[in-house]
Amino acid sequence: MNSDELARELVQETFLAALERSANFRGESTERTWLTAILKHKIIDIYRSRAARFPATDKWGTPSNEPEWFDPDLNNWKKEHWPAPFSVKDDDLLDNKEFMKVLQACLSKLPPLWMSVFKLKHMEDEQTATICKHMRLTTANFWVIIHRAKVNLRSCLQKNWI
Repeated sequence: MNSDELARELVQETFLAALERSANFRGESTERTWLTAILKHKIIDIYRSRAARFPATDKWGTPSNEPEWFDPDLNNWKKEHWPAPFSVKDDDLLDNKEFMKVLQACLSKLPPLWMSVFKLKHMEDEQTATICKHMRLTTANFWVIIHRAKVNLRSCLQKNWI
């Protein structure tokens, strides 16, 4: 969540919601699974509220100042935007604190909707259909957002990590 305080607050809200709705717990799963589901919904609500505060400039959520990445005549990347080789020697970058700091900084530069969708998909391992439902996105819109987020993250990581 990019904030220890917000994470603690979400955990507290999760326990409070569980206590208020304990009569609804049917025992079809473990308490841990039930609490995790409540927490995931609370996280999705946070992402949704953040995304709603920043209206998109077009139906895809693209900021108006986004550069044109593709050359329509070549139907390919413009040469100045070709991805550079991403040579990483570290086997598991997610355990590398320096890399995680750069990744978090790059994520924070994404538009809120893109960051929310990317984190839900690739950091929270949420299913595409669930993200689309909770974020009120079409499948096509979802994949455009994921693609654009990845392109921007790659560019940011190449400038700041390699």
